Amino acid sequence: QVQLLESGGGLVQAGGSLRLSCAVSGHTFSRYAMGWFRQAPGKEREFVASISRSGGSTNYANSVKGRFTISRDNAKNTVILQMNSLKPEDTAVYYCNARDEVLVYEYWGQGTQVTVSS
Repeated sequence: QVQLLESGGGLVQAGGSLRLSCAVSGHTFSRYAMGWFRQAPGKEREFVASISRSGGSTNYANSVKGRFTISRDNAKNTVILQMNSLKPEDTAVYYCNARDEVLVYEYWGQGTQVTVSS
């Protein structure tokens, strides 16, 4: 059973920073392209950022480009989302996603709340 555990969420003022972590269980982390998604109340879940299996390629939603940075440490089975210059519009539950590119299957974490006050 593959489990994804997000951490690092909380309350921060506009302009502040937060660092989200996602820990992935098992020994298959290198098979997963990783991503972060978020969902605000009453909204659909939306893409935030992704990173390739090797970490050599990243992709960002236009709304966070230049402010957020995704990275991974394959030795620690973790993916990081560094969020800077946070805005109230960033308030949402942030979900970690793992896409197994060998078995073609996806896994989701339970989410961590990020609240940005104005």
